[in-house]
Amino acid sequence: MDFNLSEEHEAVQLAARDFAQNELLPGVIERDNAQTFDPSLRQRMGELGFLGMMVPPEYGGGGMDTLAYVIAMEEISKVDASASVMMSVNNSLVCWGLEAFGNESQKQKYLTRLASGEILGAFCLSEPEAGSDATSQQTLAEDKGDYYLLNGTKNWITNGATASVCLVIAQTYPEKRHKGINCLIVEKGMPGFSVGKKEDKMGIRASDTHSLMFSDVQVPKENRIGPDGFGFSFAMSTLNGGRIGIAAQALGIAAGAYELALQYAQERKAFGKAIFDHQAIQFKLADMATRLEAARLLVYKAARLKDQGKDYVQAAAMAKLYASDIAMWVTTEAVQIHGGYGYVKEYHVERLMRDAKITQIYEGTSEIQKLVIARGLTK
Repeated sequence: MDFNLSEEHEAVQLAARDFAQNELLPGVIERDNAQTFDPSLRQRMGELGFLGMMVPPEYGGGGMDTLAYVIAMEEISKVDASASVMMSVNNSLVCWGLEAFGNESQKQKYLTRLASGEILGAFCLSEPEAGSDATSQQTLAEDKGDYYLLNGTKNWITNGATASVCLVIAQTYPEKRHKGINCLIVEKGMPGFSVGKKEDKMGIRASDTHSLMFSDVQVPKENRIGPDGFGFSFAMSTLNGGRIGIAAQALGIAAGAYELALQYAQERKAFGKAIFDHQAIQFKLADMATRLEAARLLVYKAARLKDQGKDYVQAAAMAKLYASDIAMWVTTEAVQIHGGYGYVKEYHVERLMRDAKITQIYEGTSEIQKLVIARGLTK
């Protein structure tokens, strides 16, 4: 067991921290208020390699491992979770899904552009009546011979309006239930594909979250990923890796709030001394630091297992469950340490607290993670 980062991982950490602190931090409050993300920042993330970190170089990616990816996710999430969720979806769900299960033609056509940040991707699983129960897909992909006729609605889609490529999970054979589901690559601009209103969210407000509608969209057969009926397996395999990314996001949100609270505690004075010198505050910060370290080790373990080609499903679920829970706890404590200042936008911690909540919900709720963990206990 080696707890030291390699020189490469330290370089990734430094690059991500520099970008987050110097380019994302200015304007992050304004972006949250306006519910918009600056396209130039997304372009910059692509230029720096943050949108295709694990994709092999031959497809335009950085060729890095999962550990490097989660290290970068943590640093960016400390400052702007709206930026990191865009990064997470493009890396963990879209690029990884295409790399792992797409054919060579699909990789050449889509993966190279996604990995470089030239275009952005979206992963479309959730529906009005299908959230945690992913088997209950109502979106239909009717087999018409050389194409699928796609009809339905997808909800809560990150990158919904800005994505050029969407991986859409749809039911082709309802009588087969989860074995009749396919995953189709749907391009923006295909006739019948429309984008709904932007969701007015509590947190990650600058993230581009929309409903997507499909009305008689003709999707060529060559846009199906994997064999007929592979869609559900594709979705579950992809989400297992995606949970590591969201665990890293939760870790970063918590770490960002902790760092702000620690700094504030050393600067703010009460009863004649810095509030850090009061034992009540020291104990809060000690608990925050300890839980952060535990979450980081869980996230790193899941990433390492994935990189080693070992079974990482249970480890990913544990990392996401714990990291998302401590994100809520740490951010709430950070607001408490800031007192009244913690309740105003200028000091950032109220935004981090709002951002933290979604990590307990998307890419598998905390309840779903517990089911995954429990099922793994008997294997």
